[in-house]
Amino acid sequence: MKFLDQAKIYVKSGDGGDGVVAFRREKYIEFGGPDGGNGGRGGDIIFEAVDNLNTLIDFRYTQHFRARKGGNGAGSDRTGAAAQTVVIKVPIGTQIFDEDRETMLGDLDEAGKRLLLCRGGDGGRGNAHFKTSTNRAPRRADKGWPGEERWVWLRLKLIADVGLVGLPNAGKSTFLSTVSAAKPKIADYPFTTLHPQLGVVRLSVTEEFVIADIPGLIEGAHEGSGLGDRFLGHVERCAVLLHLIDGTAEDVVESWRTIRHELHEYGGGLADKPEIIVLNKIDALLPEEIEERVTALEQACGQKVMTMSSVAHMHVDTVLRRLQDYVTRDRAEQAEQRKAETPGT
Repeated sequence: MKFLDQAKIYVKSGDGGDGVVAFRREKYIEFGGPDGGNGGRGGDIIFEAVDNLNTLIDFRYTQHFRARKGGNGAGSDRTGAAAQTVVIKVPIGTQIFDEDRETMLGDLDEAGKRLLLCRGGDGGRGNAHFKTSTNRAPRRADKGWPGEERWVWLRLKLIADVGLVGLPNAGKSTFLSTVSAAKPKIADYPFTTLHPQLGVVRLSVTEEFVIADIPGLIEGAHEGSGLGDRFLGHVERCAVLLHLIDGTAEDVVESWRTIRHELHEYGGGLADKPEIIVLNKIDALLPEEIEERVTALEQACGQKVMTMSSVAHMHVDTVLRRLQDYVTRDRAEQAEQRKAETPGT
């Protein structure tokens, strides 16, 4: 299945049904009077987040969604039938923006969360509604109210606990394939990863988290260089960033600074997220080379730098345990926040 994380679609709710002009015609009822019913309500447009989707590819082939018009009224004070609601199912993590791509209309970040985007039009009133003591035979009936219509942008931000960042060929895809069942493309040339990949890491029966691997960043990615930084949105929701640095690079400090600069330029709070820095591919380095690179990185970033080799499975478990600690702490904080926001708790 092809990965698609942005789509533009057109939605229109249903118009309301028309009211009617009708009069009672029974043989033995004198002065029957008006009995035209009201029109039915038009169908709504609702977005719903479901957990069995992970791409917006369906919206490449179906881009127009229209709800039906409400039924017209009828005699004997019969109201027209209300039109069915159109429910558009999207992956969890989908954000809905106005046509300007800046105004957010909704963020469906939980399974089952719904957003009423376009409300169906109300039905028009039949002539029975307009009868008065002085106007006993009204011949007025209203048309149904029009529905709402708009173009919207859908943007998918994957729900992951850990975000993998780094330069191309830093070993992100190899790490993901080592610690999870994901099968990303792995090769010895840059940009083998062309779209985000997800992997589930299980440390025990009760401990697991999701890792998101995005295409590698290069200098100037925020200006469109390489694959650009559009995929950084998929790690905005992560609890912690895992920054992999190729230990065989000529200047590991410059590699770290390049990614940090791109995170700052992108914004979205990424630069403020907790970051675990890992010197990768240490199986290809001598002990003194590892010590030299780790010391240089720690002086530059001001924090502890871990070492690892995904290929040789060196220190991988230590890195995963560190990630799990961050994820567990973040989940506990979110649970406390939701509990505080829930009335009556």
